[in-house]
Amino acid sequence: MRSRLLWRRSATAVGLYGSLGFGVLATIVAARVLAPRDFGLFATAFAAASFFQMLLDLTVEEALTKLGFRYVVQEDWGRLRRLFARALQLKLAGGLVAALAVAALAPAADAIFDAEDLFWPVLVSALLPLIAVPEGVGLAALLLRRRYDLRGWYQSLQGALRFTGVAIGVQFGVTAAIAGICVGQAVATVVAAAIGIAVFRRFPHAPQRSLGDDRRYAISFVAKSSVATAVISLRTTLAPLLLGVVAGPTQVGLLRVAQAPLTGLQAASSPVRLILLTEQTHDWERGREREVVAGLRRYMVMAAGLMAVAVPVFMIAMPWLVELFFTEDYVEAVDAARIVLVAAALLVVLGWTKSLPVTIGRPGLRILAHGVEAGVLLPLVIVLGAEWGVTGAAVAILISVLAFAAVWAVLLARIQAGVTPVDPGITGNAPVA
Repeated sequence: MRSRLLWRRSATAVGLYGSLGFGVLATIVAARVLAPRDFGLFATAFAAASFFQMLLDLTVEEALTKLGFRYVVQEDWGRLRRLFARALQLKLAGGLVAALAVAALAPAADAIFDAEDLFWPVLVSALLPLIAVPEGVGLAALLLRRRYDLRGWYQSLQGALRFTGVAIGVQFGVTAAIAGICVGQAVATVVAAAIGIAVFRRFPHAPQRSLGDDRRYAISFVAKSSVATAVISLRTTLAPLLLGVVAGPTQVGLLRVAQAPLTGLQAASSPVRLILLTEQTHDWERGREREVVAGLRRYMVMAAGLMAVAVPVFMIAMPWLVELFFTEDYVEAVDAARIVLVAAALLVVLGWTKSLPVTIGRPGLRILAHGVEAGVLLPLVIVLGAEWGVTGAAVAILISVLAFAAVWAVLLARIQAGVTPVDPGITGNAPVA
């Protein structure tokens, strides 16, 4: 049993790291083939699509994980099937609204960002929110089977398909590069849907039945998760757009380069976060709250130790890395990348903050923490970005992450106070970094 668990965790890591590699390669290829100005247009169009996708798309995956595990434990297959049916309907509605919002932005994009040639890249990027709709629902079924290894391998395939689309499309310009991402995502979504259907059919068959008393809880969970995702979108996608408004698309491209440490470390820790979400939600539903809290402590200690070693090394190597991967045209992003590296290290230590609210059934905690983070970040991006461009935006990111960490220090203390302390001899099965 333990060897199988170790295999699944190792396979998950390999798959997600493959996804990381393809994502980094896609950014490098686009940056090297396109001039800084055109790469800025590419980054701006992609950020616009990502912003509206996160803002308007309904986040049903977390409710599927939380309630899904509850129904699996209870062997309530009728409610499980109704839950997934309703989730797919909600995702379709959200994806359509997001796609229409991006399309509506396209005619005004040049004026908003004080640029030229943004209309077609933004318009084509409007397809992304709609194309990706079935993906999250299909992959949620894998987590309920605790097959996060297959999910990791799928994400590697998705990364490969999107990279292929970028690598081919970028040879023909910015719009073609965005179109390449759309084609790659479309193929990946078909695969995700097929996997989800195949896995879901392995659950015992039962006619759908009403969620009953859980219906209100499910609606509240989806609403809070969607608000939390929308708030997160303010940090991850609106901030670059605001920088583009006050400093121009070129600075957005530089910020995308400077965020490479954040992208890399978040992706590097993603296998652990995915495993935490799956295993700890499963344990929490079985009444093993103490083991969950113990796993968080171990994770933070190990992650902090790893970051203490990694950060100084990458800090010193940053100028060489930027010039090696992105060429000397992007050396202006070096100082910003160093600042973002510190913020990224803090977020690795806090990697459990995404999964824990889902595990304990309190998604509103993410709204509070990320709301404070966004409230600090966005005004600072406008003020500091207008003054110092990409470097100012990086400083804003670091300050907002410190605020986020402070909020979670208080929240975690309150959560721990409500859980019986773990006996020294107790060990959980939560992974370490």
